[in-house]
Amino acid sequence: MRIVVAGAHGQVARRLGRLLSARGDTVVGIVRNPAHRSDLTDDGVEAAVLDLEAASADDIATVVRGADAVVFAAGAGPGSGIARKDTVDRAAAVLLAEAAEQAGVCTYLLVSSMGVDLVRDGATPEGVDEAFTAYLRAKLAAEEALLGRPALAVTVLRPGGLTDDPGTGRVTLARSVGRGSIPRDDVAAVLVALLDAPRDGAVLELVSGTTPIADAVSSA
Repeated sequence: MRIVVAGAHGQVARRLGRLLSARGDTVVGIVRNPAHRSDLTDDGVEAAVLDLEAASADDIATVVRGADAVVFAAGAGPGSGIARKDTVDRAAAVLLAEAAEQAGVCTYLLVSSMGVDLVRDGATPEGVDEAFTAYLRAKLAAEEALLGRPALAVTVLRPGGLTDDPGTGRVTLARSVGRGSIPRDDVAAVLVALLDAPRDGAVLELVSGTTPIADAVSSA
């Protein structure tokens, strides 16, 4: 397969790129910083330098054309400010969708976040700071915008709290799960499994559990 990953220098995205390239897939990673090219090359990933906050859908479609799927794993990151939660976590995800449609690529995996339902219908969750609330709003808006695009087969993955613990290969994956955490290794492995068996219109929450990843994805 040929997979295009937006936000390819992120911690989950780099793990995903290494897994895909190790099994022989072609991976193209979209990054904003040219200095990240060498890291992607070391991972076996082709780097495409594009600023998703400044690029056009046409620019991105050039990179996406010929791909079997796209993965949006970009994020403004901590300390980025409230405005960039919207321009990256929402607007860039939508821009990638527009580019995928132009390029005729149907399969789209969106890495979102558990907790977005807390801000549904304009709700403001208690005990959550303003920046993280803005992040949840942006992720929810991205989900809603993508799931409403009939030309795309979208799968939304909402991981719990991310850790750097070694992956276990066992997870809990369902429409709604209890609060929990998940190693980044396992998130990347679940994304690989979802690329192999995408779930059109599915919104899935993910935490550590006892079910082997292949079984969890097949029954999701």
